[in-house]
Amino acid sequence: MTMQHLSVEEFNDRIRSWAGKKIKISKEEVADHDEAILSIKSISYETNTRRIDDYQPMHTLHLNGTGEVETTKQTYEELPLSSYEIPLEDSTLYQYNEEKFRLITDRGTYTIELV
Repeated sequence: MTMQHLSVEEFNDRIRSWAGKKIKISKEEVADHDEAILSIKSISYETNTRRIDDYQPMHTLHLNGTGEVETTKQTYEELPLSSYEIPLEDSTLYQYNEEKFRLITDRGTYTIELV
Protein backbone atom coordinates (compact mmCIF):
# COMPACT_ATOMS: atom_id res chain seq x y z
CA MET A 1 0.00 0.00 0.00
CA THR A 2 1.39 3.40 -1.02
CA MET A 3 2.25 5.95 1.63
CA GLN A 4 0.49 9.30 1.32
CA HIS A 5 2.01 12.53 2.60
CA LEU A 6 0.23 14.33 5.43
CA SER A 7 0.43 17.82 6.81
CA VAL A 8 1.32 18.07 10.50
CA GLU A 9 -2.33 18.92 11.19
CA GLU A 10 -3.58 15.82 9.33
CA PHE A 11 -1.03 13.68 11.16
CA ASN A 12 -2.16 15.12 14.50
CA ASP A 13 -5.84 14.42 13.74
CA ARG A 14 -5.15 10.83 12.71
CA ILE A 15 -2.68 9.91 15.48
CA ARG A 16 -5.08 11.27 18.12
CA SER A 17 -7.68 8.77 16.93
CA TRP A 18 -5.27 6.01 18.07
CA ALA A 19 -5.46 7.10 21.74
CA GLY A 20 -6.53 4.14 23.85
CA LYS A 21 -4.93 1.64 21.45
CA LYS A 22 -1.76 -0.44 21.56
CA ILE A 23 0.98 0.49 19.09
CA LYS A 24 4.45 -0.54 18.04
CA ILE A 25 7.06 2.15 17.41
CA SER A 26 10.14 1.29 15.35
CA LYS A 27 13.00 3.78 15.30
CA GLU A 28 15.71 3.64 12.65
CA GLU A 29 18.63 5.98 13.24
CA VAL A 30 22.21 5.71 12.03
CA ALA A 31 23.25 2.13 12.90
CA ASP A 32 20.52 1.94 15.55
CA HIS A 33 17.19 0.13 15.54
CA ASP A 34 14.80 0.19 18.50
CA GLU A 35 11.27 -1.09 18.98
CA ALA A 36 8.76 -0.26 21.68
CA ILE A 37 5.23 -1.41 22.43
CA LEU A 38 3.00 1.22 24.02
CA SER A 39 -0.61 1.56 25.11
CA ILE A 40 -1.38 5.19 24.23
CA LYS A 41 -3.40 7.14 26.78
CA SER A 42 -2.89 10.56 25.19
CA ILE A 43 -0.82 12.48 22.68
CA SER A 44 0.89 15.79 23.43
CA TYR A 45 3.55 18.08 21.98
CA GLU A 46 6.30 20.26 23.40
CA THR A 47 8.07 23.17 21.71
CA ASN A 48 11.57 24.17 22.76
CA THR A 49 12.51 27.64 21.59
CA ARG A 50 15.53 27.84 23.93
CA ARG A 51 17.69 25.16 22.37
CA ILE A 52 21.38 25.16 23.18
CA ASP A 53 22.33 23.21 20.06
CA ASP A 54 20.79 21.47 17.05
CA TYR A 55 20.77 18.13 18.86
CA GLN A 56 17.83 19.26 20.96
CA PRO A 57 14.66 19.08 18.85
CA MET A 58 12.54 22.14 18.11
CA HIS A 59 9.38 20.09 18.78
CA THR A 60 8.74 16.80 20.54
CA LEU A 61 5.83 14.41 20.06
CA HIS A 62 4.90 12.68 23.32
CA LEU A 63 3.04 9.38 23.02
CA ASN A 64 1.90 9.12 26.65
CA GLY A 65 1.10 5.74 28.17
CA THR A 66 2.67 2.58 29.47
CA GLY A 67 4.77 0.13 27.57
CA GLU A 68 8.00 -1.66 27.06
CA VAL A 69 11.09 -1.30 24.91
CA GLU A 70 13.05 -4.08 23.24
CA THR A 71 16.48 -4.32 24.89
CA THR A 72 17.78 -7.35 22.98
CA LYS A 73 16.19 -9.58 20.38
CA GLN A 74 12.76 -10.58 21.74
CA THR A 75 13.58 -9.26 25.26
CA TYR A 76 11.57 -6.31 26.55
CA GLU A 77 11.81 -4.06 29.62
CA GLU A 78 9.38 -1.50 30.96
CA LEU A 79 9.74 2.00 29.50
CA PRO A 80 11.67 4.23 31.93
CA LEU A 81 9.11 7.04 31.45
CA SER A 82 5.36 7.01 30.91
CA SER A 83 5.91 8.55 27.50
CA TYR A 84 7.71 7.77 24.24
CA GLU A 85 9.27 10.89 22.74
CA ILE A 86 9.85 11.50 19.04
CA PRO A 87 11.92 14.57 18.09
CA LEU A 88 10.31 16.66 15.35
CA GLU A 89 11.58 19.53 13.24
CA ASP A 90 9.85 21.83 10.79
CA SER A 91 11.29 19.64 8.00
CA THR A 92 9.76 16.37 9.31
CA LEU A 93 7.87 14.39 6.66
CA TYR A 94 4.62 12.70 7.76
CA GLN A 95 3.37 9.68 5.82
CA TYR A 96 0.39 7.35 6.29
CA ASN A 97 -1.06 4.33 4.51
CA GLU A 98 -4.19 3.35 6.54
CA GLU A 99 -2.09 0.87 8.56
CA LYS A 100 0.89 2.86 9.82
CA PHE A 101 2.51 6.24 10.10
CA ARG A 102 6.07 7.00 9.06
CA LEU A 103 7.83 10.12 10.34
CA ILE A 104 11.05 10.96 8.55
CA THR A 105 13.34 13.39 10.36
CA ASP A 106 16.94 14.51 9.99
CA ARG A 107 17.84 12.01 12.75
CA GLY A 108 16.02 8.97 11.45
CA THR A 109 12.74 7.30 10.58
CA TYR A 110 9.99 6.40 13.05
CA THR A 111 7.24 3.95 12.13
CA ILE A 112 4.10 3.80 14.26
CA GLU A 113 1.60 0.98 13.72
CA LEU A 114 -1.25 -0.70 15.56
CA VAL A 115 -0.44 -3.99 17.28
